[in-house]
Formats: sequence, C-alpha cells, structure tokens
Amino acid sequence: MSLFRKKPLSHVGADESAHGSLHKVLSVRDLTFFGIAAIIGAGSFSSIGSACFSGGPGVIFLFIICAVACGFTAMCYAEFASRVPASGSAYTYAYVSFGEVFAWIIGWALLMEYSIGNIYVAFSWSGYFTNLMEGFNIHVPEWLTINYSEAHQSFIDNVAGEGLAAWASAPEIGGLKIIFDLPAVVINIIVTWLVYVGTKESRNASNIMVMVKLAIIVLVIIVGAFYIDIENWTPFMPNGFGGVMGGVAAVFFAYIGFDAVSTLAEESKNPQRDLPRGMIYSLVICTVVFVILALVLTGMVSYSELNVSDPLAEVFSKKGVKWMLFVVSIAAVVAMTSVILVFQMGQPRIWMSMSRDGLLPKKFATIHPKYKTPGFSTIMTGLVVGIPLFFTNPKFVLDFTSIGTLFAFVLVCGGVLTLPVKQKEPGKFHLPFINGKFILPIIILITFILIFYFNPDFLSQQFNISDGNAAKNIPMIVFLLLCIVMAVLTFIKNLSLIPVLGLLSCCYLLTGMEASNWIWFSVWLLIGLVVYLCYGYRKSKLNIK
Repeated sequence: MSLFRKKPLSHVGADESAHGSLHKVLSVRDLTFFGIAAIIGAGSFSSIGSACFSGGPGVIFLFIICAVACGFTAMCYAEFASRVPASGSAYTYAYVSFGEVFAWIIGWALLMEYSIGNIYVAFSWSGYFTNLMEGFNIHVPEWLTINYSEAHQSFIDNVAGEGLAAWASAPEIGGLKIIFDLPAVVINIIVTWLVYVGTKESRNASNIMVMVKLAIIVLVIIVGAFYIDIENWTPFMPNGFGGVMGGVAAVFFAYIGFDAVSTLAEESKNPQRDLPRGMIYSLVICTVVFVILALVLTGMVSYSELNVSDPLAEVFSKKGVKWMLFVVSIAAVVAMTSVILVFQMGQPRIWMSMSRDGLLPKKFATIHPKYKTPGFSTIMTGLVVGIPLFFTNPKFVLDFTSIGTLFAFVLVCGGVLTLPVKQKEPGKFHLPFINGKFILPIIILITFILIFYFNPDFLSQQFNISDGNAAKNIPMIVFLLLCIVMAVLTFIKNLSLIPVLGLLSCCYLLTGMEASNWIWFSVWLLIGLVVYLCYGYRKSKLNIK
C-alpha cells in the first residue's frame, strides 16, 4: 500500500540541511502578530456582513463555535508543531501520520486556503482601497475596479450598479470588453515582491500593520458603542439557529489564517515552544475582537441592512459619522494587506516542502541565495493568485476556500489521534491527554437528548426524502453517524478527548456547506489525485523501486 507510505520523523530535519535553510528570525511575538495579521482581515471587514445578515446578532454564537473548533484544532496543530518543527503545516503533519496520498490531498486543499483564498481577500482589498481613493477625490474607472465575470453577470441581469457601469464604459479590443480589477492585481504584485525579498522585511511590515489595524478596530468599537440601539438586538436569532449556521462559510473564512503560523516553523527561533503559543494567542485575541465587533455592528443598525461588502463603512454611513468612513477604509486596506502578506508567505513554504519530498519538481524547493526565501515558489504563488483575479467570482472563492480549510483541519485533528503518546519535555508544547472513554459518549448522549427535547421532529426531518431537501440533509446524517462511531471508538480505544472534539467540531461546521460546494470540492480533489498519480507518486523520495 505505497500510497500510504509515511515519512519518517528522522527525515524531516534532514530536509532543511539538504536543501538550504531559511532565516530563523521569528519570535513568539512575531508569530502571534502573523496570526492576527492573517485572521483579522477580509473576514472582519467584508464577510462578517453577510454572516450578520444570515444570523442576526446571534451570529456571535457561530463565532464562538468556530473559535472552539479552531481552538481544538490549534492545539492539534501545536502538538504536531512541537513534534515536527518544519515548514509545510498540515501537509507535513499528514505525511508523518496518515501517509503520502493524504499528505498530497492536504497540500492540494491548502492550495485553496492560501492561494485561492487570497483571491477573495484581494477583491475585498480593492473595494476598500477604491473607497479610500474616492476620499482623496481620486476616481478609479469602474472597468478597473471589478472582475469581468461580475460585470458580465450584471449586464445579463440588467442590475444597476458598479458592474453595469463598468460594462457600459469599458473599452474594447477586437470586440472584447477590457474589464479587470486593477487594484487587486497591483496589491498581489507588491506583496509577492515583499515576500520574495525576505522574511525579516515581511515580519517588520506585518507587525506595523497589525498594530495599526488593532488600534483602528478598537476605535471603531468605541465610537460604534455610542450608536448602539439595543432594540436592534431583538430578535437575537431572527432566522433561528439554522440562520446562524447559514453564515458558517463567511465566519469560518475569518478564522482560517491561524494555521498559516505553522508554515513558518523553519524561520522560527524556537518553533517547538513559540509556534503553539503564537497560534493560540492570536486565536484568543481575534475571537474577542470578532464577538465584540459583531455585537457593535448589529447594535448600530438592523441585521437586515448588513448584507453588503463593506459593513463597517455601511453602519457609520447610515449613522452619518462621515469621518469614520475614512478611518474604516484605512483600517481595511491595512488589515487585508497583512492577510495577503501572511497567506502569500504560507503557500510557497508548503510547495517547498512538497518539492523536497519529490511530489513537485525540484525547482519549487530552491532557496534564493541572497534573500533566503523559496523564490520560485513565491513567484508561482503570485501567479496562481494573480491570473484568476481576471475572471473569478469572489463568492465562489469564499465558499470554496472554507470547505477546503475545514477538510484540512479534520485531517490534522485525526492525525494527532494516530501519534504515539510521548512524555512531556521542558520548553515544548504538550497536548494534555484527557481520556475521552466516558466523557465523549456522555457529551454526545446529552447533546442528542437536548436536540430531541427541543426539536422532537429533528430525526424525521433529516431522513425525510419527500421534502426535496434530501441532498441538503446528507451532510448532517453523515455527521450524526460519525458522532456515534467516534463515541464507540473513543470508549474502546481510550482516545484523547481534545483532538476528537476538534475533529467533530470541524465536521459539524462542514454540514453548513452547500451541496454545490461539495461538488466543486470533489472535482478539485479528483484533479489533485490525477496530478499526484501522474507525477508525485512516481517521483516521491519514498518510492520503493
């Protein structure tokens, strides 16, 4: 079963010495700031609006649920980071726990999280940057601020707005409308260059941007608190808990950045101690910020008015606080720049690790002799982000990225369950072992009792195929069966509680994804498997001849 061949832990450290090492310049503060830089961005300045519209003020419960799921997952990442202090994030972790084919699948899924996710962030960045320029009386033509597919769809649907204006005013070459998002393309080029020239330079830029955006977000919360009307918090969950879960893709997108910290292991001064702290610290700080921000937004205006791409600017515009529009635009531009920066650092290091293992061509593992960065992989990441900017739909990218990331998180939590128990070592993170033998079955039993008490028809609703929602109910049915299976396995094998809860939490969030997302994700994985079987399987350094 060579598809499941595992990479020995002894080989992980040898890769660095064999291919050249990166600059070890990052401290726990730097890693925490990188985590905050990646988490507070498009999620807090753009996608939080659609989440509030779907769930109302009760969306804070979804933020907390996502934070708990990410918290369990972060501890699993931390356990792996303390044992496998190397670049590659979940890809490397899967390689030593599940085997090569799962490692490839993770690497392929992370391509969505970092590179494709950056496409959405770049689009959001462009919107806020354009608004900021308008504040300086600098107008960027509509045909240079929107992607072609959105403008074309607006023309077909005859919907008034930026898209229709762009289609009407765009120049033509050979009958083809010239429409593309220039600011998004430019920021991708600038960030790619910054990541290419060095980790220290990227660190300094990231730290400055994090301090600026945190200061501005605190100002937003303080000023917004004076305009809160508690009547807007009623009803608290206008669309029920189903409405709250309807925003799972948007809310989870806000959290996916914390695992980017694990890709920086090779540039950390003390990765076995600092990586876990950086991930957990950044997750806690950002969760508090998100919950408070959601309460302020839904308190300032009705949740029904927040389904916009720039919700923070929208609420202050409706309250007539014009000067805050300028402040919010600056904060959004800075915040999203830092997200693009961190994601643009993460993807090349995953490709570098995959290349070191022979799963990608050797060129991806080359280290720049002067800058000590994975130069070729960085340039390729810039192209993977930059080219789709000309034709991709942001909504599709948002959902696509979230499902891929959750899938990676599930495998990380499951991977920890396969690791042998180790003794605690001073100066290294150690995942506490809590025997879930009795605790998990009790938790699941109580949960089921509460569900059936408050919704006696829950089970019949899930298995009812006559209501036309059979396909939509399949993920929930699978999740319920998974809960039962994990309860039995935990009881029999005395599994550790934290990774099991992380696995189940992430699987629960996956139930909120649309069926179309699953179809596209399956197609994406199928393409990845074809690439692996045609190249990676044969070229792998673990290939036994």
